Amino acid sequence: MKKILVVEDNEANLYLIRFMLKKSGYKVIEAMDGTKGVELAVKKKPDLIIMDIQLPDINGLEVTKRIRASEVGSDIPIIALTSYAMAGDREKALAAGCTGYIEKPINPETFMAEIEKYVPF
Repeated sequence: MKKILVVEDNEANLYLIRFMLKKSGYKVIEAMDGTKGVELAVKKKPDLIIMDIQLPDINGLEVTKRIRASEVGSDIPIIALTSYAMAGDREKALAAGCTGYIEKPINPETFMAEIEKYVPF
């Protein structure tokens, strides 16, 4: 079973993401802040990471950089999930090491297709 780490501090978003991923057969690992996200990425070595950018401790771009600098970080796809939708935000996420970028609010109709581009079931 493929493992996906979700780093998201909003309970409602986390619930929706968890529901869709589990329904599609993925094992979900959760972190509510960036520090825990880095720790779980290194410890659990997920097949994919879904990364909120606005987190309570360190932002998701910094979390992504720390994961990329770790011993496990170069191979794991990291998808930025953010409500930041200003010009240049996608480029900032990709420059920080994100593999892809999904805007909030999450569209349940297209979310799993986006995820499965990076980690086919």
